[in-house]
Amino acid sequence: MKIAVVGATGLVGGEILKVLEERNFPVTELLAVASERSVGKEVTFKGKQVKVIGFEEAIAAKPEIAIFSAGGSTSLELAPRFAEAGITVVDNSSAWRMDPTKKLVVPEINATELTKEDKIIANPNCSTIQMVVVLNPLHKKYKIKRVVVSTYQSVTGTGKAAVDQLFSERAGDHSKGKVYPHQIDLNVLPHIDVFLDNGYTKEEMKMTNETKKIMSDDSIAVTATTVRIPTIGGHSEAVNIEFENEFDLAEVRQILADTEGVVVQDDPKNALYPMPLTAHGKDETFVGRIRRDESQAKTLNLWIVADNLRKGAATNAVQIAEFLAKNELVGVPQEA
Repeated sequence: MKIAVVGATGLVGGEILKVLEERNFPVTELLAVASERSVGKEVTFKGKQVKVIGFEEAIAAKPEIAIFSAGGSTSLELAPRFAEAGITVVDNSSAWRMDPTKKLVVPEINATELTKEDKIIANPNCSTIQMVVVLNPLHKKYKIKRVVVSTYQSVTGTGKAAVDQLFSERAGDHSKGKVYPHQIDLNVLPHIDVFLDNGYTKEEMKMTNETKKIMSDDSIAVTATTVRIPTIGGHSEAVNIEFENEFDLAEVRQILADTEGVVVQDDPKNALYPMPLTAHGKDETFVGRIRRDESQAKTLNLWIVADNLRKGAATNAVQIAEFLAKNELVGVPQEA
């Protein structure tokens, strides 16, 4: 299968190349695609150097699938052009997520909704993906009423320049261009994306709105506070879940242990719980600190961690591509 990775020179683009290789996706030809300023550069795929090409050349080459990680404005402009050429787009940006005509997909939850007609498929926000993978099986069993989530998000979620800012500050150099409005090293910022009129940030509202869409249930109340912390390796979340029905803790642990893509790490006596450091480079979502909220009936506390560049972005996108390929939901119309 001919695959295009649009935004191949970026942090997530590089991770997509890695994931395609590791998961042995059936790539017959890889098109590394980026903006004009990166054309002619090279990326590595399966030990070989691949020259970066521009958007027009990529559309003309008619890959079956194009995985986009090139930002919202690029996606709004170019995804429809790829789609018109019969190419199925899996888009990592926020551009199409809340478009009612586009599917927002976490494969473990709702990939079966995809059809051959879906030519632009949205990949959810990183912090939403890892949360809903855990919420969904519990919602099926106990019915979720309300979720309160506080996130602890890695600088890698902002991109390479943010990682550079962190390490420059750590080395004592504060002269480099700043991605964040304040120092990030030895600090936390309760500020991810832009602030909206309601006092929430865009990231916080993404978690609220995307959760309802992915889980196909507008009755789930979600409130979020999203925080940037000076780590790499993954996003962490403290999640408080109120159910309509009573639950049993042992059963909760068993449900999560049996859930595809979820790993339970919950042995506090031996200091075993999920951490960004141990989630780094892995595709699974890790859950621990599973305990009853003793302040309120039918309410559970969890701690969820996943590598935001993997399951939070690249891996989820590649899993969507795998589902499309396996179920023969892609194909470029042949010229007459």
